[in-house]
Amino acid sequence: MACMLNVNVIYLQPVPGSIYLGTMRRTIWTLGFLGAACASGACAFGAGAAARNDTLVSAEMGEITSFDPAYAYDALSMSLLLNVYDTLIGFKGESLSEFEPLLAAKVPSVKNGLISRDGLTYRFPMRKGVKFHDGSPVTAEDARYSTLRFMLMDRSGGPSALLLEPILGVSSTRDLSGTLKVDFGRAEKAVRVEGNDLVIKLARPFAPFMSLMARCSYVVPKAWAAGPGAASRGDWDGTAAGLPGFNNPSRPTSYLHENVNGAGPFKLERWDRTGKYAVLARHDGYWKGPAALARIMVKTVPEFSTRRLLLEGGDADIIETSRAYVASLTGLKGVRVVDGLKRLSTDPSFFFTFRINAAGNPDIGSGKLDGEGIPPDFFTDKDVRKGFARAFDYDLFLRDTFKGTAARAKGPVPPELPGYDPGQPFFVHDAKKAEDHFRKAWGGQVWEKGFRFTLSYNVGGDLREAACQLMKRNVESLNPKFRVDLRGIDWPSFLDKAQRRMLPMFSRGWEADFADAHNFVYAYYHSAGRYPSALGFSNPELDELIEAAVREVSPAKRAALYRRILAKGYDEVPAIVTVHPRGVRSMRDWVRGFYANAVHMGNYYYPMSKR
Repeated sequence: MACMLNVNVIYLQPVPGSIYLGTMRRTIWTLGFLGAACASGACAFGAGAAARNDTLVSAEMGEITSFDPAYAYDALSMSLLLNVYDTLIGFKGESLSEFEPLLAAKVPSVKNGLISRDGLTYRFPMRKGVKFHDGSPVTAEDARYSTLRFMLMDRSGGPSALLLEPILGVSSTRDLSGTLKVDFGRAEKAVRVEGNDLVIKLARPFAPFMSLMARCSYVVPKAWAAGPGAASRGDWDGTAAGLPGFNNPSRPTSYLHENVNGAGPFKLERWDRTGKYAVLARHDGYWKGPAALARIMVKTVPEFSTRRLLLEGGDADIIETSRAYVASLTGLKGVRVVDGLKRLSTDPSFFFTFRINAAGNPDIGSGKLDGEGIPPDFFTDKDVRKGFARAFDYDLFLRDTFKGTAARAKGPVPPELPGYDPGQPFFVHDAKKAEDHFRKAWGGQVWEKGFRFTLSYNVGGDLREAACQLMKRNVESLNPKFRVDLRGIDWPSFLDKAQRRMLPMFSRGWEADFADAHNFVYAYYHSAGRYPSALGFSNPELDELIEAAVREVSPAKRAALYRRILAKGYDEVPAIVTVHPRGVRSMRDWVRGFYANAVHMGNYYYPMSKR
């Protein structure tokens, strides 16, 4: 079809309360594709794109937030990064413990001499002949620059702590006042180049370091990002002097936020943030050989009913599938539901904000414990938190929402990982005990006066919404003075409000960054972890135990430490965990090569094809 129509304004955003016939909705979808294709100059990628054998269309519930490896820290964005930026090493197939060399020519081990016997020094010899999308060679200096860049951008709520912790032994580059404090000279010595090798020396032994590098060792070209000369995109220049202007950006200002020059199997052709889609194009010079698929379109479609219509009509090849709706897809002609996928996930969870930002915040009502609101420190009372933890009906949620397909979460660590303790204490639904806790909370004032606040979830998070509805129903049934309002928030705003402590209580979850118990206990319990740092929760004893466990190389001693961590986390209850879900994806039966490593989450497209 010729590019005569410019219909970029028509994307899959249904009018509330409207009902479209499947053919009409598919027409809107394909017209939206056509507008996207014409705007990007790829007119062949238009109406009926999913019908092409070289083009794959994926409809996702989440929203892409950034293509900058040092900035992105949500499940969808991080999974897409693996398609455009190769890492030094990767997971072998669906394994979470075996690795394969990617940009590095070998997988380091003590046996091959690339890991020192004290477990501190890792050497990654770089693969020769690999080129970035622009044709420039991938070098050890690029890997060094990228590792330092990942650590030192350190945006608030970002992923930098993943490498800061093992390499520099710190969780942040800043002190409590926000002042830059990192020792740059030490960072340069810890991450260095020797010949054709990237050499990393850890601050202390870090048991899951290889798993972490298989996830976060993206490599960007230093000359392209930082110069020198006209080719520079104005990014960090790699020096201590340039670091203050690079560290902790308040918003994504880097050129790398929406532009990619990686060494992965796909290039970023277009990212339309308004239209909420991205188009990836095949990198014909990929060192493993070109992908079978010429293009990938990833589109945010929060409503499951819309995703289902797209899949049924052949206008999407793969859709993200909520557990609650699997039955509606089973048996559809030409559709394959792939269920029981391995996931390292604790989701949904409920999180309490300990120091709520009260400035202009309607979610805490009056801001007082007067029955019409809550004070900013409402959840610092442990009895409040335990009241909510006892009020939730876990078994009902598991049975009715997950249909028994998930594992009951006792703590944040999934049962697939070492460190999981089957004997750990956990909360069960007990209305009487919930009432007892609420009666004791705030010296009896909670029960006497009641409360009102807003419990939030992300729009499109069907399971999180269901969990919130159940929590509301159970809590309000205890006392007529208890009122919990519910609100769904678009994903970017949801992330921002949670980070700024605007949400009193919210439902979210955790997908593993790397396959180790540390990733979960750190995220849920450590004061510098993803959630506690945003919630204002801190417990020095937990911090000390978590840091000791990740340094410990003895599996038996690590297990003992995690038992103590999980028991302490249960007592402190900074969050409520519900289930460990299995993954499910739905796709047309013409999709081939799909596999789901638990860390990739089903969004690694290089092995895929269509027939």
